[in-house]
Amino acid sequence: MDVREVSADDVELEYVSAAGIRERGSLGRLWPVRFESVRPERRFPTFRGQGNWCGWYWSATCGGHVGYESWLERDHLMLLDFDPLVTGMSSQPFQLSWAGAGGKRVRHTPDFFVRHADGTGLVVDVRPDERIEPDDATKFAVTAAACRSVGWDFARVGTPEAVLMANVRWLAGYRHPRVHRPEVAARLVEVFADDGALLAGARRVGDQIAVLPVLFHLLWRQVLAVDLGAGLLSAQSRVRLGMVREGSGDAVASAAVASG
Repeated sequence: MDVREVSADDVELEYVSAAGIRERGSLGRLWPVRFESVRPERRFPTFRGQGNWCGWYWSATCGGHVGYESWLERDHLMLLDFDPLVTGMSSQPFQLSWAGAGGKRVRHTPDFFVRHADGTGLVVDVRPDERIEPDDATKFAVTAAACRSVGWDFARVGTPEAVLMANVRWLAGYRHPRVHRPEVAARLVEVFADDGALLAGARRVGDQIAVLPVLFHLLWRQVLAVDLGAGLLSAQSRVRLGMVREGSGDAVASAAVASG
């Protein structure tokens, strides 16, 4: 198949609905389905001697578990969960197939489907650069072209930047809503209305043992912000308000979010 000529009707899509019903049809017909809510196309088994690491990641965005087939996929799930523009995601959402060379059917199951707040869709394949074979590159190219034909974005992602990923993993430990304490959160927003050092700001609010988990939760939700790529989070990391329109001049928006 000439990638330049891929159309939505050239690609067949198969998926399992939230109700457990297997559906099949052209991408051109099925693209409106809410694929962020479908069941995985395949299982995520775990067994002794397994070469890869499968499991389930609890997503704060979805309020439920999303499967992964490697540590790298889990890391990208965390990054998607951390993205405030993401409203839903699913793993192994569907199988795509199309006619390859000699008419042989080529099949490919992307790793994730992502729904953004503006309603747009994103299809994600996770594969490090060094592990992409020619056949993989062709599958990714056809998948990208098929996505474009229905207005979706496509991304093939590899190994995340190490410092950013280490910081997001740390904050992910505080992602659950049970960590939130409205009174503490509101006070933290007041303290960091003028940016300041992480630990010093926490101590201004109260006992750091009680305050730091809430601070990390607000950093996860991006009510507060810090440069996660500049270095590993530390007592001296500079914390500022997040999710406030630039130039608004006050903390009203962040305070509203902090209060839940």
